[in-house]
Amino acid sequence: MPLETPLIDVVVPVYGGWEHVEPCLRALEQQTMRANVIVVDDCSPDDTADRIAEEFPDVTLLRNDRNRGFAHTCNRGIAHGTALYVLLLNSDVIAEPTLVEQVLTTFEATRGQLGSVAPLLMRPDGRVDSLGITADPTGAGFVRYHGARPERASAVVPPLLGPYGAAAGYRRKALGEVGLLDEGIFMYGEELDLALRLRAAGWPTIGLDAPGGVHIGGASAGEGSPKQRYLAGFGRGYLLRAWGVMRTRRALRALIIEAIVCLRRIVLHRDVKSLTGRLAGWRAAAREVRPAFPLVATDGSIGMLQSLRMRSAAYWERL
Repeated sequence: MPLETPLIDVVVPVYGGWEHVEPCLRALEQQTMRANVIVVDDCSPDDTADRIAEEFPDVTLLRNDRNRGFAHTCNRGIAHGTALYVLLLNSDVIAEPTLVEQVLTTFEATRGQLGSVAPLLMRPDGRVDSLGITADPTGAGFVRYHGARPERASAVVPPLLGPYGAAAGYRRKALGEVGLLDEGIFMYGEELDLALRLRAAGWPTIGLDAPGGVHIGGASAGEGSPKQRYLAGFGRGYLLRAWGVMRTRRALRALIIEAIVCLRRIVLHRDVKSLTGRLAGWRAAAREVRPAFPLVATDGSIGMLQSLRMRSAAYWERL
């Protein structure tokens, strides 16, 4: 008898890094529930794509003709699949054997009402890597519980806005309604934007308590290279304009916070990448129009000072 068609597509965006890609795909072979695994190679600078084709013949492998960024790469994989649910998984995540089952059964149990699922990811050192994202009233997003001890993590508090991009479950119907990841954002902020759109459309989310995998690349959420600061700034500037935050009564607060953040990074790193990234993102979002900002889905208890503190990589470790 033919095997039953899987209900979930696992989309893995890849850009080199065979040393992480191989264990990621091996772990997906060991899942307790079947899934369609779709790997999208974003024009890797090495032979990773060829090695995937050789070592994993049962995986669907798509190859971008040039480096197109995280959002485009994920979207191509999503569009190629047809299953009811989608799990986006970074290529440096080693999934627990039950991850697909966790996500799938959570969706199935909600009778079509749930838009997204946020798995719990761990770091190699045993601390939490992520449990979805939360956001302050200006739309600034934060990875929940990064660096916290596992016993401190809660799927409910602070309010969960949506899943983190390293492991994110979505209902295909919900994505069909609000659209896929915004390809105007090359990297940093695309999952936040999608979470806001889903919540604005009335699609709820839920976090999972049981660990779903280990994020190898998630050992540090600190500030990295000038390129990282530029891209993160771009995403922030883009979303501030796209969501019309500067036209609300929260504009002054957002402006003060962004000025402090940019000044701090100019002093610490002696470059203006964070500022120029924000300005470029603001200009790029000139024609973007979003629905009404879902303020109810953000964490209203995050004040200005706390919002600044939450930008520290050590914030959750001190809980």
